[in-house]
Amino acid sequence: RGHGTVRTIKSTASGQQSARFMYLYALAMAGGAIAYMPFLTILLPIRAEALAGEGALSVIAVVAFAGAIAASIANIGFGWASDVTGTRRPWIFAGLLLSTALLVMMPLATSTGMLVAMIVFWQLGLNMMLAPLAAWAGDSIPDSQKGLLGGLLAFAPALGALSGAVVTLDGFTPFQNRETLVALIVVLMVSPLLLASKALPIPRLMQPAPGTEIAGSPPRKDAVRMWVARLLVQIAEASLFAFLLLWFRSLDRAFPENDAARIFAMVLGVAAFIALAVGRWSDRSDRPILPLIWGAGFAAIGLFVMSLAPNVSVAITGYVIFGLASSIFLAMHSSQTLRVLPRPQTRGRDLGVFNLTNTFPSLIMPGLTLALVPTYGFSTLFMLLAGLATSACLLLLSLPRYSGEVQAGRRA
Repeated sequence: RGHGTVRTIKSTASGQQSARFMYLYALAMAGGAIAYMPFLTILLPIRAEALAGEGALSVIAVVAFAGAIAASIANIGFGWASDVTGTRRPWIFAGLLLSTALLVMMPLATSTGMLVAMIVFWQLGLNMMLAPLAAWAGDSIPDSQKGLLGGLLAFAPALGALSGAVVTLDGFTPFQNRETLVALIVVLMVSPLLLASKALPIPRLMQPAPGTEIAGSPPRKDAVRMWVARLLVQIAEASLFAFLLLWFRSLDRAFPENDAARIFAMVLGVAAFIALAVGRWSDRSDRPILPLIWGAGFAAIGLFVMSLAPNVSVAITGYVIFGLASSIFLAMHSSQTLRVLPRPQTRGRDLGVFNLTNTFPSLIMPGLTLALVPTYGFSTLFMLLAGLATSACLLLLSLPRYSGEVQAGRRA
């Protein structure tokens, strides 16, 4: 016990968060990804098909739209509620209970209307957990460790994709309700953070920041630039997530769906390890925005290669470049966004506004893709997306080189 006290005092004095908290936090964020990725991509289509048969596609479209609206509102609302109450943990715990309970109850839906209603309420519970969880990092992890945080967060989508493969293995056929298995995994990954961790206090992370004219505080316009840059890259990422297999098959009609799934999983897995290395480098070199600039730039290059791809081999090469770059960009962006939010006192609400960059593309891209691809082909779509990624890169180049708390410490 005495040694633990010494370590706590030392870590707090150095302004660094404990490795234990950061690893448990990353585990919980991965649990948050697992809470929705396998359900929305695999289990929901199965449920929709069982209830609606050939009308399953229409049901999924309604669910996607209604769920995105509910998630957008809930993420802002519960983030704001955790700001007002001044505590995150109870909201995360309540959201964990509600979302996993509703997930387990999904097989009880006996009509498509009931399924849609349950998913809307499930999205409310899910975002009751995710919004305060995202804000907790800003309360606890200093700028000097945000690169490492971004690298750790890159494992969340990779593990989310992996969980979809795991819950559909033949060895889990005794689970007639696969949603129960997903819920169990989520509880096991999120609970350690809630029950067995305590963040070391770093008071300066909660000091008023403006309207506040504190020296070194990031201006609001920088948060707007970060928001727009993420939205532009997310639009491209959402398009590829939804239409990757169809594009491969437009080049090779016999392209197997398992190959597309393996490429997608491989890109996410490799990107996680690269992001971890990049995040550590950005902390050591005090260059937090540079990985975002390079990520958006290489994403544009990958999309340009995809737009010109004459065959599947070149197409896969372009997608791997884009997939690695965009995955690293999104992970790094999630952590570095905390650096530019103008007010710690409204951190949960503001992150909810940033979360709109995740939900808006899901509402925009199906219509845009259907308007472009049948007439002009995938090449035109990818050229447009390459332009958006290039714009994100140029927008980030206009940001100042943040060194955040490191420089503040030097001035002090």
